Amino acid sequence: MLLVVCAFLVFLLMGMPVAFAIGIGGVLFFLQHPELPITIPIQLAITQTQNFPLLAIPMFVLAGNLMNGAGITRRLLDLAEVLTGHMRAGLVQVSVVLSTLMGGVSGSCIADAAMEARMLGPDMIRRGYQKGFAAAAITWTSLIVPTIPPSIGLILYGSIGQVSIGRLFAGGIVPGLLMMMCYMVAVSIYARKKGYLPERSSRAPLREVATSVWKNLLALIFPVILLVGLRFGLFTPSEVGSFAVFYALFVGLVAYKELSWESFKIVLRDSIIDIGAVMFLIAISGIFSYGIVWERIPELIANYLLSISDNSTILLFIIMVFLIIAGMFVDATVLILMLTCIFLPIATHVGLDPVHFGLFFVITITIGNITPPVGAAMYAVCTILDCSIQDFVKGSLPFFLAALVVIALLVLLPDVFLFVPNLLFGGK
Repeated sequence: MLLVVCAFLVFLLMGMPVAFAIGIGGVLFFLQHPELPITIPIQLAITQTQNFPLLAIPMFVLAGNLMNGAGITRRLLDLAEVLTGHMRAGLVQVSVVLSTLMGGVSGSCIADAAMEARMLGPDMIRRGYQKGFAAAAITWTSLIVPTIPPSIGLILYGSIGQVSIGRLFAGGIVPGLLMMMCYMVAVSIYARKKGYLPERSSRAPLREVATSVWKNLLALIFPVILLVGLRFGLFTPSEVGSFAVFYALFVGLVAYKELSWESFKIVLRDSIIDIGAVMFLIAISGIFSYGIVWERIPELIANYLLSISDNSTILLFIIMVFLIIAGMFVDATVLILMLTCIFLPIATHVGLDPVHFGLFFVITITIGNITPPVGAAMYAVCTILDCSIQDFVKGSLPFFLAALVVIALLVLLPDVFLFVPNLLFGGK
């Protein structure tokens, strides 16, 4: 297995697409074991996508793109400006709130970061914000998006680990809102230090806030509808994705009437590209994962970690360091696919709730989309804003610290984060 891992890393350093690096590495494992039929990799790639709950992923990707095409993003931006325009560095605060609102729409931090970079980035720079700070703000606040339901990362974790996706969705609400508050505090402190001024001279009147909320009500209640539907058995996690597509079409065609035939074709094209990339990665990961299980690597890692300590808090902090470092080199989706089967058994062995661990696991791994050298969201934003990686890293410190605070609280106060799923779905 060492040869397989080395080959995988070498291919990544050569710039090979991640899916091909995983697939070739996985095939090398079978070439090392002639006793295994060479037809197994083909079977694994096919069967990996036959997991019924994974149907939610293409549906949520399509629903998110439909909602963007329906004009929801622009309306949410207006609401975020009304809510935060009176704060220092108001445009950055808008990015924080918009990412929180977009969490109930897109479920993808990379898509959110790229979208906000185009919508907010140029205005931030024109109004005097340092380019690195503006890029860091847009990128780091996108970490909120895959935390609040619907979250593709949580769907993947739940599908692989056989954990209730409904409970995971409910569990994502508190850390998502907490992350929003921590980011807003970090931005406020940094803005006061740098002398950034508010966008508005005073807080928006209550009437204006109420009007803006009413205009965005269809988008704001979407996550609530998902959770209520899952809680009362109106649909399964797979079916809720189909409902999300129907809901997005209703909003675009009937409610807002902004989804034209031309924009619908663009939505379909973008969705096919996004879905193809994600599902191909999922299919190929099955080949690599088979070798991990065959070599009993989960057991070896579990025994090693438990030899260090069987204290769940200490183990979580050790895993956190490992995941952050791993995320610096491997895409978050890949890590979820590869590492869930390794770390989830360790977490349950020391008495951790699978939902609590899943929230910690997905949030920590997603930081890899933001950090160099392979952070996809980071590169997307820096490319759009023409920002150097050095400036981005300098501007990232307050947001990185805020994210660490959320993860530390998630480790130390599990009952707080399990309150909502336990309230909606009952005990463990």
